[in-house]
Amino acid sequence: MKVLISGASVAGPVLAHWLHRYGFEPTIVERTPELRHGLGGHAVDLFSSAAEVTRWMGCWDAIDAARTRIDSMTMERVGRRPVKVDLSRMYAGISSSHVEILRGELTRILYDASRDTAEYLFGDSIASLSDDGSGVDVTFDSGTQRRFDLVIGADGLHSNVRRLAFGPEEPLRRWLGGYLAVFSMPDIFDVGNHTLAHLSVDKLVGIYGVHQTGQTRSGFLFRTPHELHYDYRDKDEQKALLVKEFSNYGWKVPQLLQHLETAEDFYFDSIAQITLDTWSTGRIGLVGDAGYCPGPAVGGGTSLAVMTAYVLARELAAARSDLAAGLQSYERIIRPLVDQSRRIGPKLMGTIIPGSPLALRLMPFAAATLAKLPTSVQRFIWSQNAVGKTLGSVDLIQPQVGQSVA
Repeated sequence: MKVLISGASVAGPVLAHWLHRYGFEPTIVERTPELRHGLGGHAVDLFSSAAEVTRWMGCWDAIDAARTRIDSMTMERVGRRPVKVDLSRMYAGISSSHVEILRGELTRILYDASRDTAEYLFGDSIASLSDDGSGVDVTFDSGTQRRFDLVIGADGLHSNVRRLAFGPEEPLRRWLGGYLAVFSMPDIFDVGNHTLAHLSVDKLVGIYGVHQTGQTRSGFLFRTPHELHYDYRDKDEQKALLVKEFSNYGWKVPQLLQHLETAEDFYFDSIAQITLDTWSTGRIGLVGDAGYCPGPAVGGGTSLAVMTAYVLARELAAARSDLAAGLQSYERIIRPLVDQSRRIGPKLMGTIIPGSPLALRLMPFAAATLAKLPTSVQRFIWSQNAVGKTLGSVDLIQPQVGQSVA
């Protein structure tokens, strides 16, 4: 059976790897002319079951070797003494298996795990989809026409497949009130393997080191009372919005913004969720952020993408030729996970970006205190909230080698 996957970031390559192992013929189409890998993108986390899936793929050693190696953070605020947080202890308290890795590095590793067993079409995209019940006829932007048994959108928050199959993004998107921007620059503040963060009400600025290059990554999180309107593909417009928002911020921000124009890996997007209640229609389905983005930077979307891509491949294989049944089983299994992940974003928005002077005073000390607690106590605390429940809400059964689709 031939499956077309749109998107070559995280969910797409994971899905392609497992589909091939189960006997499918995966093809991945990616809009960019070449893979956006290397050391670009912001740092993302793999926790618990997501880490286990990459271990089963044979990727864990490479992922672990590429970790950011950032183990501490200093939080600063105007008029108050800095607070240092032991991140290594905090991560150990959340999950027994955790790695923080640059998104570009993770994408490269997942691509390497799937490139020999999946067909990759770079520099192209899907222009139209026609599902006749027995297959999907696909027309690409290049003009090529092909037929597939199944089409899966793994193309992120602004999914093209979702737009074609489910309609415009706007009614399906829930804005959480904030924005995220990230870009690379020289390590002018000698950050090294450390994170510096400056907090104010409704704003957070962070700088963390990239040990592989000696550079730093600058991250900006901020809330606005009203949603901003901009073209999500217009980087110049987005840079102007960021400069306007932080033009009078102070701290180290003026020096950071001086490097904005020359940054080649600038990323800017709203912190928003996708709130579809179903993730398939006929022979077209969605996985990862395309179907249920929990919110960039606040929802654990990378771990969610890895876990759900694995479950999708497994359930399609179990259903064999009844792909509709496989999609329905996939939705049933991941629904508790998605429901829990949707609860994380709004909660963490208020925790990570202080929303009041009181939160600004308390948050750094709460984080530092939590990290000092015994690991067993931390894990109990995490298990009682949405983050911990999400990490443990799907039981991932290790695949049987040699299992294949009929």
